[in-house]
Amino acid sequence: MVVSVRSLGLNGISGYEVGAECFLSGGLPAFDVVGLPDAAVREARERVRAAVKNCGAKFPVSRITVNLAPADRKKAGTLYDLPIFVGLLSAAGELPPPQPDAAFIGELSLTGAVRGVRGVLPMAMKARESGIRQLFVPAENAAEATLAGGLTVYGVPDVKSLAAHLRGQVPLSPAPVWEPEEEETALPDLRDVMGQENVKRALEIAAAGGHNLLMIGSPGAGKSMLAKRLPSILPGLSRAEALESSGIWSVAGAADPLRPLLVRRPFRSPHHTTSAAALAGGGPAMRPGEISLAHNGVLFLDELPEFRRDVLEALRQPLEDGEVTVARAGGTLRLPARFQLVCAMNPCRCGWRGHPDRRCACSDREVAKYVEKISGPLLDRIDLHVSVPSVEYEAMRRRQTPESSAAVKARADAARAIQSRRFAGTDITCNAQMPPAMVGEFCGLDTAGERLLKAAFDRMGLTARSHDRVLRVARTIADLEEEENIQAPHLAEAIQYRNTDILKG
Repeated sequence: MVVSVRSLGLNGISGYEVGAECFLSGGLPAFDVVGLPDAAVREARERVRAAVKNCGAKFPVSRITVNLAPADRKKAGTLYDLPIFVGLLSAAGELPPPQPDAAFIGELSLTGAVRGVRGVLPMAMKARESGIRQLFVPAENAAEATLAGGLTVYGVPDVKSLAAHLRGQVPLSPAPVWEPEEEETALPDLRDVMGQENVKRALEIAAAGGHNLLMIGSPGAGKSMLAKRLPSILPGLSRAEALESSGIWSVAGAADPLRPLLVRRPFRSPHHTTSAAALAGGGPAMRPGEISLAHNGVLFLDELPEFRRDVLEALRQPLEDGEVTVARAGGTLRLPARFQLVCAMNPCRCGWRGHPDRRCACSDREVAKYVEKISGPLLDRIDLHVSVPSVEYEAMRRRQTPESSAAVKARADAARAIQSRRFAGTDITCNAQMPPAMVGEFCGLDTAGERLLKAAFDRMGLTARSHDRVLRVARTIADLEEEENIQAPHLAEAIQYRNTDILKG
């Protein structure tokens, strides 16, 4: 007798349906798993054997063959333990065959407990699309699975409970749909930062339009402190964005089982020793990297020149396309990577170039060599270049409280609302994502603006890409001022943020 149990698998960050076909036949006792299983899937034989015996069922003494279809796709992980368990006992007559609209996911312990697995959210969304109506998952993943909607999700604590449910003895209770609660932990606030009003202005523009930002300044000027306060002024995630980002985090194993849905934009800050594979994704398990974990959020690179050159160059294509394509021997993986890049760096290796006390001992050649670590193409993709001067004593000791993040966020949200109306009906969510055709449509200039931009283009040697990026920033500044058209002052402010001379100290 052959019993087929529906399950699901992962291909990158997307789910696909898998059928666990269990067949018992005569011959010497054996337990084979076929269908391109990896080592973790093959080891399911021993976990299932121990779980069957420890739940009080009789393990069939026969030749057991389990085929994981489609057989031409590699199967990885421990999530097939539960469907193999159900199929095996159903083929042996210990359990009734599962209903055709039911699917099973989960790892088994030797005692029969069901352990959590990664990537439940994208698999649950695929289950809904495939016509599955009942989804049995580990109890700790039940809240995450309910986010997909359209499914009756059962959290399975152990195989004894599952067997009792399938036999109709003690039914499991469907998991309630998980709803996010208001975050208790407050984000770092801009009111903590004394001075640096020019940098705060750049942060506001970056938040309002989704622009990339580079901050250059001496140690202790507040670059990292300012970057960590950017999330406090960013707009909230939409439901679609939250599900997309939460699915990526689930596949990477970074999701919190108690809070499976991200309610704040991701903020990722990898160390400068990070490899290109860790940043872009891939590896033996073909998992998302830091730039995909920052999807719909912020990727902060502190001490930018200390990153390896190949790591920085891996950012170029994702910054332009909003996705990363990882090609490895194990296959090709396409991952979303629409993130906001924020970088911080010192003006020279010692860090004190341009400091008022003139303590820097670096020569001009040493400064140039340090700055050359950042390639022109990468720098061209960063919209805002901001100098972060050292904070004066008077600014640190003043009694006046700086403007709070809430006040800045209100202005940024108002600008985003204008952009939402502008891009209604498209997949564009902010000015930074405008393609060239939209730049021509929504970033028109008057005569004074045309003269100003032409002079800047000739004097500063702007590229075609930086030309469009200046216009996108100017459009955001105009949105902050609630102006329908870009005026010369908006354009002038946008142009000053392309001043690459600050990289020369």
